[in-house]
Amino acid sequence: MEWKEQYKSFLWILGFFLVAYFMPIEEENFSIAIIAAFDLLKWYAQEHVLLCLIPAFFIAGVIAVFISQSAVIKYFGAKAKKWLAYLVASVSGTILAVCSCTILPLFSSIHKRGAGLGPAMAFLYSGPAINILAIILTARILGFELGIARIIGAVVFSIVIGLIMSFIYRKEEKAKAENQLAMPDVEEPRPLWQTAIHFFILIAILVFVNWGKPDGTTEGFWYFMFANKWFITSVFGIGFALSMIYIIKVTKLFVILGTAAVVIAGLIFYHNPSIPFVVGVVATTLALTFTEGEPNQWLGETWGFTKQIMPLLGAGVLIAGFLLGSENNGNGIIPKEWIVSLVGGNSLFSNFFASITGAFMYFATLTEIPILQGLINNGMGKGPALALLLAGPALSLPNMLVIRNVIGIQKTIVYVLLVVVMATISGMIYGTFF
Repeated sequence: MEWKEQYKSFLWILGFFLVAYFMPIEEENFSIAIIAAFDLLKWYAQEHVLLCLIPAFFIAGVIAVFISQSAVIKYFGAKAKKWLAYLVASVSGTILAVCSCTILPLFSSIHKRGAGLGPAMAFLYSGPAINILAIILTARILGFELGIARIIGAVVFSIVIGLIMSFIYRKEEKAKAENQLAMPDVEEPRPLWQTAIHFFILIAILVFVNWGKPDGTTEGFWYFMFANKWFITSVFGIGFALSMIYIIKVTKLFVILGTAAVVIAGLIFYHNPSIPFVVGVVATTLALTFTEGEPNQWLGETWGFTKQIMPLLGAGVLIAGFLLGSENNGNGIIPKEWIVSLVGGNSLFSNFFASITGAFMYFATLTEIPILQGLINNGMGKGPALALLLAGPALSLPNMLVIRNVIGIQKTIVYVLLVVVMATISGMIYGTFF
């Protein structure tokens, strides 16, 4: 056994050496792809990690600590009514407004707490796929029919994928269900409504700090919400401070000092609201660090998800940028012109290619819409456009790497294949009628 481990290490070193030795850095396309990879990583760090992933990690920590295993099992496990579990999971994205990466800590957390594979996979798909803001913008920018097709396809996808995954692994799920049915009901340490309030506040903060600016208008409800998003976030921030004191039982002095620091930072850096947000994250981390019991466990779970997911996300973003490029630095090693030329019309191949390309590309929340608009303007068919919308936001290479760590390679492959095949079929049907 020991010699196998030694050969494994040797092969890693040999592989690294061969890549370095034959690296074609003198080729212009390769150099551009390298720059695009790091440009995408930089953009991801600047625009996505702070406002999307950090709140998501804290939300995942809440699920892991304050939402008990019995509560998750009640709504997503063997004791739950199947129609209720799939219904809740399939529409979860309407309130989350997350991308394929931000959903990962939330999925990891409910899976860890005992959710059934079917409802958990439905939740994993629906989280980024049924983002209500993305649905509205899709209808406004890409057309009403495409917006309706996207929301119908996403809801149906999440339920069908969950049911198929549950059926394929029914023996494994049956054993898990028997264990859950044998578990006695455990009394909750606090009323569920209190945990729900704290959870809702964190979700609201995640939604409003990421509220995007509507294209081409400075009027209406959506622009009003965008213009006032930091004010709305600050109101929920006050609610968060009160929840930390009276629900989570964090030491009151730490919360008051942290709130004061955020207010002072807001007055000084009013032109850059991200800075008070960072101060709030630091203050929350310190308050949880020095408060024993559940608050400290919350921080521990949050850090655990961060350690598990962030390295894989970073590697995945780099690879995606190298292969497919970034918005600012053009093509990756695969030119965008090739992709556009391959997704015209409504053939089986064009829909499949749109699905598989979307599955490996990374889309931050709402970014798939301007990208798709550019592709459509360059000749992309309506069928492949829907296929990309149904496969792209729900999957990405970073997303796959993390899912593999949570549910294993085999289940990940099955999940990816289901998404790609169903997106391809949906694209062909939609392209035939529209």
